[in-house]
Amino acid sequence: MLAVVRLGGAGALRLLLAAHVVAAFEPISVGIAIGAASALTGYLSYKDLYCRFAECCREEQPLNASALKLELEERLFGQHLATEVILKALTGFMNNKNPKKPLTLSLHGWAGTGKNFVSQIVAENLHSKGLKSNFVHLFEQLQRWIPGNVSACASSVFIFDEMDKLHPGVIDAIKPFLDYYEQVDGVSYRKAIFIFLSNAGGDLITKTALDFWLAGRKREDIQLKDLEHVLSVGVFNNKHSGLWHSGLIDRNLIDYFIPFLPLEYKHVKMCVRAEMRARGSTIDEEIVTRVADEMTFFPKDKKIYSDKGCKTLQARLDFQTLLQEGSEAAGSFGTEWGWNGEDVSAEFLLVQGQAVAPVPSVIVI
Repeated sequence: MLAVVRLGGAGALRLLLAAHVVAAFEPISVGIAIGAASALTGYLSYKDLYCRFAECCREEQPLNASALKLELEERLFGQHLATEVILKALTGFMNNKNPKKPLTLSLHGWAGTGKNFVSQIVAENLHSKGLKSNFVHLFEQLQRWIPGNVSACASSVFIFDEMDKLHPGVIDAIKPFLDYYEQVDGVSYRKAIFIFLSNAGGDLITKTALDFWLAGRKREDIQLKDLEHVLSVGVFNNKHSGLWHSGLIDRNLIDYFIPFLPLEYKHVKMCVRAEMRARGSTIDEEIVTRVADEMTFFPKDKKIYSDKGCKTLQARLDFQTLLQEGSEAAGSFGTEWGWNGEDVSAEFLLVQGQAVAPVPSVIVI
């Protein structure tokens, strides 16, 4: 049993600060300093204290399912299927102390529907630093890269973006890591999570969504069973899916094929409001409408779904916000110069969104 000597608050604080400064140098010194602080203060275990200054793999930390559910419902728009399946898949997997294989999710849908955003939410809920975590990895060199990262943290997350751009057969290089093996070369991958992101199957998802719309049924009536089999067969037979004739599908190693539905006009407006809130801006419904109206929708004769989802709206919001600021500045200058909209049409020189000089262009007498 460890003998403990308690220091006063100031002494303990100095030791903790010393450990924090040492963290900028090298891990061994960090360990020594933190170990000393832990032993002398008696407040925290070595591991707990160390993890305050360096990122640790929290394999035993339970998933906060309520927080994940709330975040998906509040931040992901128009994707009831993705919200439901991801919550169910992660909760079940994280509560299983001895999974037989890694959890593998394949997310499909057109660009801008939320696939990357969901992978970010998942990463943030599993590792505190999210996509910046040492235990969350974006696709690079498949086989040589995965073993080292899983050995560092059993609950590592691997995200493979733009699967549809991979050459056929390439993804099968990671098949051993996703299979029902207890270990591969001395490393267990059973607690890892693999997430594939792909545009492949977007046409199949859109067709189902449109069929429901034409039948007068709500998109929320679409169930996973309406799409999952269609998706798995579709990408398996699609030479441009990255999963063409893949052993991952043949061996049923992908646990869920998750469809992301095309977004409607109302969902685009929800995205714009969310972006304005993220910027700390007041929600201006006039700007929200103008940004949404700039997006293009399909099919041409019905214009139901945004062809870019919520992608590109940030740039459009920048422009509309600048226009609004310019308009307000112009109104201010017009008042100061005794002009009004009935008498003069003026153009203003904008510098970083500020009108700096009125330039009368047309005077109506």
